[in-house]
Amino acid sequence: MSDDLLLQVQDLRAHFHTDAGVVKAVDGVSFDLKRGETLGLVGESGSGKSVTSLSVLNLVPSPPGVTSGRILFHGRDLLAMAPAELRRIRGDRIAMVFQDPMTALNPFLRIGTQLTETLRLHRGLSRSAARARAIELLGQAGIPAPERRIDQYPHQFSGGMRQRALIAQGLSCEPEILIADEPTSALDVTIQAQILELIQALTRRMGTAVILITHDLGVVAGTCDSLCVMYAGRIVERGPTADVFRTPRHPYTQALIQSVPRLDRKGPDRLASIPGQPPSGIGLPECCAFHPRCDRAMAICRQRCPPAAEAGGQSVACWLYQEAQ
Repeated sequence: MSDDLLLQVQDLRAHFHTDAGVVKAVDGVSFDLKRGETLGLVGESGSGKSVTSLSVLNLVPSPPGVTSGRILFHGRDLLAMAPAELRRIRGDRIAMVFQDPMTALNPFLRIGTQLTETLRLHRGLSRSAARARAIELLGQAGIPAPERRIDQYPHQFSGGMRQRALIAQGLSCEPEILIADEPTSALDVTIQAQILELIQALTRRMGTAVILITHDLGVVAGTCDSLCVMYAGRIVERGPTADVFRTPRHPYTQALIQSVPRLDRKGPDRLASIPGQPPSGIGLPECCAFHPRCDRAMAICRQRCPPAAEAGGQSVACWLYQEAQ
C-alpha cells in the first residue's frame, strides 16, 4: 500500500433492521483517502452520507445496525478492531466534527472540560497543560478572548462559535483524518465561509486529510480535491472535483449541478429541478435506484444494478457507460 494512502473503504454496507423492513442506508460504498486530501461526499438528504461517516469510526449502533465490508486505516481493518483499540484511534488519529454542535457538545459541561478531556486521554497532559493547550486551540479557531470563553457553557456560545469549538476539539490531537459531517448546515452564509476557511487553514497546517460531508455543491467546488456523489446508499460517480464539475457523467450528478443557481446564466430560464423524491432505504430494488427520476432510463436500468465503469478518468455507475465500452 502507498505511504500516501491513509484510508481504504471497501464494499461498506450499513443496514438497519426495523419493523418496516431492512433499511439499506449504505450499500456497497468504496473509496480511498490520501494523506492531505480533502474528499467530498455529496448527495441529497437520505443518500447515506452521514451513516458512511459514522461507519468509518464504527459508531453505527448494533442493534439495529449491521455493518460489513472493510475499512482499512494504514492497512488495518477498523471494523475488526477490539473496542479498546478503536477507542485509542477515535479522537486521536481519526477525529470527527458532528453536524449539530448544540447536541454534540454536552450542555452541562464547560467548553474547557470537553476540550481538555481529549487532550488528557490521548496525550496524557496534566490538567494545567491541557487547559493551556485548549486555550491555544480556541484562539486558533478564531474564538475571541479564549482565556475567558474556555470556562463558559455551550449555550453561552453562538452557533458559529460552538462549531469553532467542535473544530478545535476535533483537531486538538492533530489527527491524520478529520471527518466533518455537514459542519456549516446550520450557519448563515457568512459564517459558513469562515468555518470552511478555518478547516482548510488548520488541516493544511497539520497535514490532515478531510472527509467533508455536505449537500452544498458550492462548498464542494471550493474546498474538495476529489468528490463522491451518493444516491440511495451508493456512490454513483467518483473523481477529481474539477473533472466532475466540468464534465459530470451520471445523470444524477448532471441534474444536481443543473439545479444550482449560477451567476453566468443569462435570461429568464427557470431553475432546473429533479422530479420526484429520493427513495427510502427500505425495499430498494436490485436495479438502478435513480431510474424513476431519470429522463435517460433504459429497460436494463429497471432490471439490474449497474457496476462502476471508467469514463474520462471518473468512475460512474450507470448503464449508459457500460454500453459505451
